[in-house]
Amino acid sequence: MAQPPPPADSQPAADEHQHRSEQLRHLLVLVLAVNSGATDAIGFVGLGGVFTSVMTGNMVLLGVSISQWDGTLALHTLSAIACFALGCGIGARIAHLPRDEDPVWPHAVTRALAVELGVFAIFLVGWLATGGDPGTAMQLLLLVVNAIGLGIQSSAIQRFGVSGLSTTYLTGTLTSVVIRVMTGQRLRHVRSSLEILLALVVGAVAGGWLTLHLWAAAPVLQVVCVGLTLVVAARAFRAPASS
Repeated sequence: MAQPPPPADSQPAADEHQHRSEQLRHLLVLVLAVNSGATDAIGFVGLGGVFTSVMTGNMVLLGVSISQWDGTLALHTLSAIACFALGCGIGARIAHLPRDEDPVWPHAVTRALAVELGVFAIFLVGWLATGGDPGTAMQLLLLVVNAIGLGIQSSAIQRFGVSGLSTTYLTGTLTSVVIRVMTGQRLRHVRSSLEILLALVVGAVAGGWLTLHLWAAAPVLQVVCVGLTLVVAARAFRAPASS
């Protein structure tokens, strides 16, 4: 028996649902970009002047530390690089690679972010235990915890399979924005990228200020950003557990 044709308005409705889902995903990515900026600022201001996700910057700092025979800075930068890579590996094992049949928000991304939230909860406990002023050894430990967290987040975002979408390594995003604008594209064509860059800066401002003036709230910002993303994603995006 022949199947009845789908309603005439089903495709427009499906397209509208897809568009709204992608808009919500973008908003959640902005929240995660705020988290990245805050976490990097906390690391730079409060954990020995080292980044937790800007690995190219850390490689430069590693070179500087070698030129100055600064063993502490070298140890911090090497540890951040190694633990960010470890976090990326953990995130990749949880989130896996993009698939053709993926929904807008694969459930595996939520699982990876849940692990990231646990990592930042560990940082929160450690940071509060030191009164926001860790010694050299504790600085290193807290630094690597944050680096692992942002490594997990970086791999999780890659599961979306959206070219240029990132919440951590954003030099390429900035380069793409400049190229597009200078070759005649309008700002609205790069709006999403500009919003991510702005969110990163906002997060850095907030993270840096809190570290200097309201130290106990600095890691709370991280937990709130990732926790809020998880709550909204869990309610708005439902996918099979095998995704």
